[in-house]
Amino acid sequence: METTSNREGEQSVPLSADQAPAISDAAVRVRALMLRIAEELGVETSVDVHEDDQGVSAQFIGAELGSLIGARGRTIDAIQHLAYRTAHRATEARGRVIVDAAGYRERRAVALRAAGDQAAERATSDHRSIELEAMSALERKIVHEHLKSRRDVETYSQGEEPDRRLVVAPLVA
Repeated sequence: METTSNREGEQSVPLSADQAPAISDAAVRVRALMLRIAEELGVETSVDVHEDDQGVSAQFIGAELGSLIGARGRTIDAIQHLAYRTAHRATEARGRVIVDAAGYRERRAVALRAAGDQAAERATSDHRSIELEAMSALERKIVHEHLKSRRDVETYSQGEEPDRRLVVAPLVA
């Protein structure tokens, strides 16, 4: 039986028909969409869904999830967009919807923060702006937030989607 689990060690809630009210219709729709996409792609997976006061988080669980993540996370981002639209169809409520696969989002965030640190070091040592690879708005936000406490660099975005890039520039002392 599939379960939905809550964060911070809260008890898992079964997804059987008699327990369905334990999660929202939005969470049920997100889970169904994710399972259907995985099935269409021929990926064996289960889906762990949990909710909090901010929205729905769902995780593909399994081995061989690369096709659900895609190059640079483009597939998982597209699935997340579809999940958001599915969760909020026919309702004005707009909580967040996060879709992940095998911890990809956290691994990517770690890599983005490291790239931001490297760019900041290069910008200050070379006294020039460093432009990072094209990133999604969410990825740029991770780097902006990570570097905002530094007093020796500033960050800004330039360009047009889908080639919008984050720039790390040294601050003149």
